[in-house]
Order: sequence, then structure tokens, then C-alpha cells
Amino acid sequence: MVALDRSERALWGVLQTIRTRVAAGDRRAVAVVLRLILGGVLFFSMAVSLGWGAADGVEVMPALLGKFGASGANLRDTVIVWDIRLPRVLTATLVGAALAVSGAVMQGLFRNPLADPGLIGVSAGAGLGAVLAIVFAGVLPVGIAGVFGRWMVPAFAFVGGWGATLLLFALATRGGRTSVATMLLAGIALGALTGALTGIVVYYATDDQLRDLTFWSMGSVAGASWQQLLVAAPMMLAALCTAPFLARALNAMALGEAAALHLGVDTQATKRIAILTVAGATGAAVAITGGIGFVGIVVPHLLRLVQGPDHRGLFVNAALLGAILLLWADMLARTFIEPAELPIGIVTAALGGPFFLMVLMRNRHLL
Repeated sequence: MVALDRSERALWGVLQTIRTRVAAGDRRAVAVVLRLILGGVLFFSMAVSLGWGAADGVEVMPALLGKFGASGANLRDTVIVWDIRLPRVLTATLVGAALAVSGAVMQGLFRNPLADPGLIGVSAGAGLGAVLAIVFAGVLPVGIAGVFGRWMVPAFAFVGGWGATLLLFALATRGGRTSVATMLLAGIALGALTGALTGIVVYYATDDQLRDLTFWSMGSVAGASWQQLLVAAPMMLAALCTAPFLARALNAMALGEAAALHLGVDTQATKRIAILTVAGATGAAVAITGGIGFVGIVVPHLLRLVQGPDHRGLFVNAALLGAILLLWADMLARTFIEPAELPIGIVTAALGGPFFLMVLMRNRHLL
């Protein structure tokens, strides 16, 4: 009891300290409080998402325990929760976190609040890879098509995203130094070239293939499965774990590369790790869900308005908020016009765009 009383007093002291620092305008304290709130909201959102769907009367907790032999769950609920909803919830959580953190890294690297993962060609390259897989799958040798199977589109998308990123990095690097400005301009040119190549391939697509391409480009987690998640999750988790180690370097680079070098930051290594981190997270996310916009650019920007530009508190909160955003977008996508589904990219753009504009208009004096 004495130890418990001491623990309670210590916890109360910590809470009071955080409250005082928040009231004094300490943005690091604001980031800590926001992290606790977002963590609770994410847990609540995942629980709601497991129970939210076209099938009514699903008992989630008995179904979760039923997989381990507990009594009280019927086979229908267990199949719905474990084989359909749980991989979908985990996929939306990881993809939302990966896209948001990727956007935060890109905005810090380019020192531009409008930067997003698309600037380094990941999305455009992945789109070209997916288009090639969908349109020309029928002309590939039977052996190759048989090896890839239904993994053909995700595999080609991932390879296309990584290929475009590595090409961009090579174009922007000269004499062992990578120019961020050159990377930005080359990314725009590479995006235009990739778009042209995609258009040429689409020209040869059939009506059914055009329909597949359209839905892939809008993004969806409807096809989430444990197999896809086990393949893509390690890449996204590795990127999410790497990003916080870039925080201090990106904070220093916000002052300019020269100032960062004087502070002891290896700017070239930081650029290389940042680009590979974004390519890994975004490439894996786009490969299994298709194109989902808005998350990478808006989530980090909104958080900067609330808690400031310090990357040390930004990446974790961006992951939490990105996951929450995509979970709720997915819940709306699969229930808004049930039994059909809206592409999740439409939902994120339709809900997030006006909200982002409202926030910008109310906080123009901070920009």
C-alpha cells in the first residue's frame, strides 16, 4: 500500500508538471499530451473498426478469443473477425502510419510543408509498375505469371516505386553529394515522364483492365489479407522504427545544410537514410493498397500547427494520427454505400481536403 501511494503521488506529480508546461506553452509537453490522447483514440478506433462492417451482430471479443479455443464464439464471427476484419484493420493502421511518417520525413528533408512521398517518385513508379502488371499480365510467359499469381500487381508496384526512387537519387547525386533542390526538380520531371509512360501503356488496356487500373489508383484495403500483411509489414515497421533516429538531424537541417554540418550532422547519410526510409514505407504501402493520397501531406502539417516543428515529437504522433485517419476513412468507405465499397482514396480526399482548408484559413497567421 505504501508503494502504491508513492506511485500515485509520483504519477500525479508528473501529470502536474506536464499540465504546468502545457499551460506555459511548452510544445514538447503539448506533444506528449497529444501522444497520449492519440494513443487512446487509436486503440478505440481499432476496436470500433473490428466491430464495424456489413455483417451485423458480430461479437468481437468472443471471436478473438475463440481462435485460441475459448468457448462462446461461433464459427461465423471467428471467420469474419480473424480472416476479414483484423487483417484489414492492421493494414489500414500500418499504411496510415507509414504514409504519415513518410510525409513528415519528406517535409523535414525538403524543408517544405507541401512535400509528400510523391516527390521522390515512389507513387508514380509504383503506379507504372502496377499498370504494366495489369495490362501486360496476359502476354507474360505462363511460368512467370504462375510464380507471381495474385502477387503480380503488388510486386511490380513495389519494384517500380523502388526503381524510380533509386533512379532519382542517382540523378541528384554528384561527386558524392546529393542536392535536395536537384532531387525536387528531378522528381517533378521523373513524375511527368512516368505519367507519360503510364499513359502509353493505358492506351493499350482493355475496358476491364481500365476498370482495374482506375480502382487501383484510388486505393483500397478491401483486399487485405494475412499473407499481404506479413510481406509488407516488416518494411513499413522498419521504416517507422528508423524515422525517429532522423529527428535530431532533420531539426539541424532545418537551419540549412551548412549549419547542420557545423553542428556535426552527416547530411549526406541523413538524406540517404531518409530517402530509403520513405521509399520502403511508401513502396510497401502503395503495393498492397494502391494509391492513397492526402495522408502524407496533411497529417504532418496539421501536427506542426499544434505542437510545433520539432521532429522529436512529430514522428510518433504522425504515425498515430495517420493510422486513425485511415481507419475511420476505411470504416466510412465500407459502410457508406454498403454492400458496395467506396475507394478509400476518395474518402480521404473528400473528408480531409475541406478540413485541411478550414484549418489553413484559421491559422494563416502561423504559416
